[in-house]
Amino acid sequence: MPNLMILVMNSRLAALTACLLVVMQLTACVRYEEFPPGTVLDIEDRSSAILELQEVRVPPPTADDERIIDYRVGPGDVLHINIPGLIDQGGTDDKAQNYRGFRISAKGMILLPLIGAVEVNGLTVEEIQATLTEKVSIYLKKPMVSVEIREFKSQPLYLLGKFRKAGLHYLDRPTNLLHGLALGNGLEESADLRSARVLRDHRVMPVDVYQLLHNNDTRQNIQLRPGDTIFVPGNEDQQVFVFGAVGTAGPVTMKNGRLNLLQALTSANVGSSGAGGDRRYPYDHEQIRIIRSLSPTRGQLMVVDLGRMMNGQVLPMPLMNGDIIFVPETPVATWNEAISQLLPTLQLISGLLQPFVQIEYLRDN
Repeated sequence: MPNLMILVMNSRLAALTACLLVVMQLTACVRYEEFPPGTVLDIEDRSSAILELQEVRVPPPTADDERIIDYRVGPGDVLHINIPGLIDQGGTDDKAQNYRGFRISAKGMILLPLIGAVEVNGLTVEEIQATLTEKVSIYLKKPMVSVEIREFKSQPLYLLGKFRKAGLHYLDRPTNLLHGLALGNGLEESADLRSARVLRDHRVMPVDVYQLLHNNDTRQNIQLRPGDTIFVPGNEDQQVFVFGAVGTAGPVTMKNGRLNLLQALTSANVGSSGAGGDRRYPYDHEQIRIIRSLSPTRGQLMVVDLGRMMNGQVLPMPLMNGDIIFVPETPVATWNEAISQLLPTLQLISGLLQPFVQIEYLRDN
């Protein structure tokens, strides 16, 4: 019987020791208040652990310097050309040699009988008609030149993500963002509009699709350009990112879209280094910093006191999809200093980050 009691006590001691090790791993060198037995604490508002909250806004996109009115042709487009007495494409016989029209080459040229190669890249229909009229005037008096665009294939628009009709589309006229979104035949229910983005020349544009669709913010209705991509992710796979004095830096999955700060830091082995988290070192528990994306053009910078949560004075802080959590090893004086330490890591994973972070901090890097 005594041996059994000793065995039970040893098992309880082992369990207690294991719990203490988990807490020590999270807290490292942090010192918390010791409360006498029977102490009752009122849990404050869950946001009271936030020591500093700074709103950050990205300026809305500037209007195009020159309003695009007419479609300008390019390689891949097919032109329907009629010049009575020289080129006749007015018939409806599918077997006619010229019925398919004249496709613009990769060099922006079309090849016409008698006239030869004519450069038309970047011209409007009216400008092409004027060019051809001048060239055939040496063969015909008062030539009547008719030009139409039969196929639009030079101005691609990529709709990716949660569109009902995602894929490659072609612009057939000057097109704004709202029109471009409509080409996808609507969005799926799982579409995350707050994380939607417009990419141009490998850069994220400062455009808020959610504000455009739900609040009719016409400033967001930018003019699209050939090669633009509209990406609307889903809300199924949500995650946050933890960096700094942690053993396992990187993304932490939000199961069912829910995760709080303590859970995220525990998953990242805060206060330890290496995959196994064997070596522990101190970190600044009063200066946990969070970059939060509210939309592609709005974000928040927060400084959080982790100790208040560990002391039970406030509820664990809930996180949002895309939050970036930075755990400094030593006190960080300003946000500029914190961003400078984070920047190399953010550049490596820029494709995974919310558009606000890419626009505000990675635009010029």
